[in-house]
Amino acid sequence: MTQQPTGWANKLYFGDNLDILRIHVPGESVDLIYLDPPFNSQATYNVLFGEKNGTESQAQIAAFEDTWHWGLEPERTFHEVVTAGPKRLADLLIAFRGFLGANDMMAYLVMMAIRLAELHRVLKPTGSIFLHCDPTASHYLKLLMDAVFDPKNFKNEIIWGRSSPKSHMTKRFPSGHDVILFYGKSDLNTFQKVYMPHRPEYIRSHYRHIEPDTGRSYRLDNLMNPNPDRPNLSYEFPPGSGTIKVWRWTRARMMKAWEEGRIVISKGGIAEYKRYLDQQPGTPCKTLWADIPPINSQARERLHYPTQKPEALLERIIRAASTEGDLVLDPFCGCGTTITVAERLKRRWMGIDITHLAIALMKHRLANTFGDDLSSYVVMGDPKDLSSAQALAEHDRYQFEWWALSLIDARPAQDRKKVADRGVDGYIYFFDDDSGAAKKVVVQVKSGKVGASHVRDLKGVIEREKAAIGVLITLNDPSRPMVEEGASAGIYQPHEHLAKETYPRLQIVTISELLAGKRVEYPRYAPVATFKRAERKLKDRPPSQQELV
Repeated sequence: MTQQPTGWANKLYFGDNLDILRIHVPGESVDLIYLDPPFNSQATYNVLFGEKNGTESQAQIAAFEDTWHWGLEPERTFHEVVTAGPKRLADLLIAFRGFLGANDMMAYLVMMAIRLAELHRVLKPTGSIFLHCDPTASHYLKLLMDAVFDPKNFKNEIIWGRSSPKSHMTKRFPSGHDVILFYGKSDLNTFQKVYMPHRPEYIRSHYRHIEPDTGRSYRLDNLMNPNPDRPNLSYEFPPGSGTIKVWRWTRARMMKAWEEGRIVISKGGIAEYKRYLDQQPGTPCKTLWADIPPINSQARERLHYPTQKPEALLERIIRAASTEGDLVLDPFCGCGTTITVAERLKRRWMGIDITHLAIALMKHRLANTFGDDLSSYVVMGDPKDLSSAQALAEHDRYQFEWWALSLIDARPAQDRKKVADRGVDGYIYFFDDDSGAAKKVVVQVKSGKVGASHVRDLKGVIEREKAAIGVLITLNDPSRPMVEEGASAGIYQPHEHLAKETYPRLQIVTISELLAGKRVEYPRYAPVATFKRAERKLKDRPPSQQELV
């Protein structure tokens, strides 16, 4: 494992990032923040600005849902910022509300404002923040960032050309970019120059020369000084030529390069310096990043998370604004691209997400990517005992369901709360023969009272889904009729040439048993196919130099 500072463990937090920032993250402790807050970019501009009535819903983020609504929670947050927040931020929100009214856009801005204030608090004076946003809201967010971080600490507006959209628009140009707002906490922010690979056409036009003996490509730079009045740089070169010219370099430096074979004399007697292509880091990055493609359907790093960003994008940001050992924070961690890249680049990290589904996905990604080389980390905010599991179930049944599925490495059966589950809450896929076809375990999660009828229902689901095994996860201990009904489902036996083991076709496991380490029984002869496996990565290697391990 990579050595971390004494007493430090990287952290994954489950919960609302506002609460976690306030309770768990000390002031001026973070070196770099990257955030890609969810935003309903698929909604039309007019829908976002449409007035909404009612106060039942609050601005919240569920798994794969990125819609914000005006309701009681944004109203309370607006009041908190206006009455107790920084004056400049309060004045801006009052102006926003007068202009926008109470709608989805205003809910988004209010909930972002209070979080940006906390992110400013936890950032070191030498720290930086990169806010990734959709162009629909980037102009409002820039005003929020100015109010929180001060306009003088604005560094760049970065344009990420994420796609080449097909031209289906008839009233406007199609959109193909995101905006990343880069601010420092002060003018002391850490920054290191980063480079983009040279474009092929640039290499062809500038590195036209090839050394016959080495095959190395190089370009020639004129060493003549444009300023003729430089007596200290006026001398005879090449030696013995009898011609005195004004050069860019001192005589000692010129002679060293001459002895190394790095200077070519043109027919006109002009000295030119060989710059080898393989010694150039690339083209210095500017604010237009058009060289990093988005995650497409064929990308090896794709994990099927809707808002997943490419690792190359986060690598550029982390290399530019931090050094090894610095602490990187992502308060909207999603599928964990930020923390994965931070781990590979030997930074410390903290990730926060409000869904157990995302936490489970990040745990799988980290384990698959780094194996035994993964630095130590802890998951905070998830239930550790039966009473906290019961509390989660009472507070949010869906989060309890996703957390329970994560205990057995099962994938949720549906992404959104509104989709009917048809008796299946999760799946596990495995292989137990050489047919190439995955077998299926169907999973139900029950947080309330259960009885033998639930077991009978699961037996029917197993048959309907053509599943090998069914699993019922319960908070409460099963009754004797439930156990007997489950036993009547029989056994599952894998292909006989692989093993003689048999497995209960219907298994009932309690949360207490899972917390104590019990595992669901199914064949594990081959790697489980439930989650798409992240490819193994070697630390501190750019994506282009990674090797599959």
